[in-house]
Amino acid sequence: MRVAKPGFFTTVQDLGRYGYAHLGISPAGAADALSLRIANLLVGNEENAPALEMTLLGATLEFEANTVIAITGATCECRTGQDLDRVPANTATELPAGAVLQCGSMTTGARSYLAVQGGLDVPLVMGSASTFVAAHFGGLQGRRLQKGDVLPVRKRDAKRVRALRPGALNRLYPQGPLRITKGAQQDWFSADAFEKLCSSTYVVSEQSDRTGLRLKGEAMQLRERAELLTDGIPLGAIQVPQDGQPIILFVDQQTTGGYPKIANVIAADMHRVGQLRPRDKVRFAEVSIVEAIGALRAQEKGLRKIFV
Repeated sequence: MRVAKPGFFTTVQDLGRYGYAHLGISPAGAADALSLRIANLLVGNEENAPALEMTLLGATLEFEANTVIAITGATCECRTGQDLDRVPANTATELPAGAVLQCGSMTTGARSYLAVQGGLDVPLVMGSASTFVAAHFGGLQGRRLQKGDVLPVRKRDAKRVRALRPGALNRLYPQGPLRITKGAQQDWFSADAFEKLCSSTYVVSEQSDRTGLRLKGEAMQLRERAELLTDGIPLGAIQVPQDGQPIILFVDQQTTGGYPKIANVIAADMHRVGQLRPRDKVRFAEVSIVEAIGALRAQEKGLRKIFV
């Protein structure tokens, strides 16, 4: 697979690099892990096979051999062939040798995922193919893709491609507020701070990326001006710096920090964080730990039921 145009920010990702937080290494991995898993399952790959994550503007790719692909996640118009035939989303599609796939801008959501049957053949670093751009490792030379890059594809196997049930994705991608639990330092804030967080509307700042999503809106006030020396940061933690504006820590986050954490986005909603784009509006709703675990179990069960 040759890169004719790399798009805005296209990287190789799998489900992440876990078990190294004590060394200061973030998980990285797909920002919308659910969409990456679905793309891989559609083409018959293992869920964790390396694929492309395309942000806001998709790539143009040339295929040297017959290929089966699937594109999931954000809505992105993709076309191929001399007649620029549309390539359907959420569907396993066979492309002939010499095909050129043109992926356009995302019209809803921030990131699209392109899986190739067999998976991309890149070296594993600490057990993962995920690109961690800040540390310059993983994926293809630890960076975003560039024009002229060539990505080898693993040998295709005989696994059967899959198809989705009509309307199945609607149940996996719910609307409404992001669900949160109370954070480790929730009691550091004023008595009404958590209620304000759950009753206010925030806007995603343009100063947002895979490290964290900065939000603009109702400021959170501390009871006292205090700061942790340092503390471990779970994925999805909502930190509050001195300006009072929340930050959702994301897949390329630092693993420790000194800002207090008022809340945490639940695991079942992290894929929704990955589809937020600048100027999107965000609301939060509190759930219990028991409800958060139940939501994740329901999501995993639902994933197994979306295929024909």
